[in-house]
Formats: sequence, C-alpha cells, structure tokens
Amino acid sequence: LRVNAVGTTWHDADLAAAARADVDAVVLPKASAAAVAAAARGFDGPIVAIVETPAGLREAYEVASHERVEVLLLGAVDLGLALALEQRADGQEILHARSTLVVDCAAAGKRAPVDRVWLDVRDTEGLAADCAFARTLGFRGKALIHPDQVAPTHEAFAPAASELDRAREIVAAFDLAAAEGRGVLALDGEMIDLPVVERARQLLSDEKRSVLHAE
Repeated sequence: LRVNAVGTTWHDADLAAAARADVDAVVLPKASAAAVAAAARGFDGPIVAIVETPAGLREAYEVASHERVEVLLLGAVDLGLALALEQRADGQEILHARSTLVVDCAAAGKRAPVDRVWLDVRDTEGLAADCAFARTLGFRGKALIHPDQVAPTHEAFAPAASELDRAREIVAAFDLAAAEGRGVLALDGEMIDLPVVERARQLLSDEKRSVLHAE
C-alpha cells in the first residue's frame, strides 16, 4: 500500500489503515532516513522506500540500512524536477541516481533496487530498452503503472537462454577444476575465477526464483 509522505495530513491515518488491513508492506514516498524512522514507528511491516528527493538520494545508504526497509525504489520524476534535470531518450540524466541506489543497496546488504517508472504506457519498446539498460546497471526490477508493462519488463529482466547456458558451463567447468585442485581455469579463452563463478551461480539462482514466482 502506498501511503502519503511523512509530514502530510494523511500519513498517520494511512499507516493506521495499513496496519488494520494487514498489508504485506507500505510504499513510502519522499523517503529519507528520518522519514523511514518515523514510518517504522507507525507500521511494523516491511517498507519500500521511494528515493525521489535530493536529500533522500544523499541518504540512500542510511535509508537502505534501516532494518525495516525491504528495497529502494527510484522516483525519477520528482527527483528530476527537484534537480532541474532535462529528460533524455537514453536516460543518462539520471545515471548518477541510478548507480547511487545500486551501490548503496549493495553496501547496506539489501537486494538490488527497483528502477524508475516508464511513463509512456504505449511505448513497450522504449520500456524494454530502459529495463535492459537498468539491468546492466544492477537493477533487478521496475515500478510499473499499467498491466501491459508486465510482460516486456519480465522479459527484459529475465536472463536470456544463452546467458543461462553459459552460466551452467562456467559452474560445471569450475567445479571440475576445483575437484582437481585448481582455482582458476580458461574456458573458451575466458579466464574463470571465483568472482566469475559466483556471478554465474547468482544468475542461475535468480532464474530459479523467477520460475518459482511465475508458478
């Protein structure tokens, strides 16, 4: 349930309603360290924190570190307005904000953040491209505003079959090398060491969870 921001007339009543309705989580706009702490006093479940102000961006690590924050979500529209950003087709105007959230979530030990909303619900090709770019930056999800956006978003964030096949090859080759007492190997000319293997294992793990959720 998305509630109104801390400090608004409706915030306390929203949290009370969320508690009565036994919702899974609340989505908190205008998130900052102080705002999250205040919301946590009125709701005892997980919080999805929208980072959409300059102060919130500066405090993204502190926000992500709060024990009740489940994930950060990039609110690019309000943040762009506050920073007087000029929208670009390639999304480069919010590259710093995107990367900041990815780094701060990882540093806080939280799951990867959720990317910005794609506003043109008719432009599914643009949505898919934006998802693909966000994925390369470390995002693993996107906020959606229309049912038609679900399928292209899922497809864009899901690993391709070729990626999964390569990941399986890497894990199998490394396991064989490890059994022989080697910690590094070459596979088709690519150096394979533990970080490369861990990334492959993470990809396979993400795919397994995706299939379970779909079922």
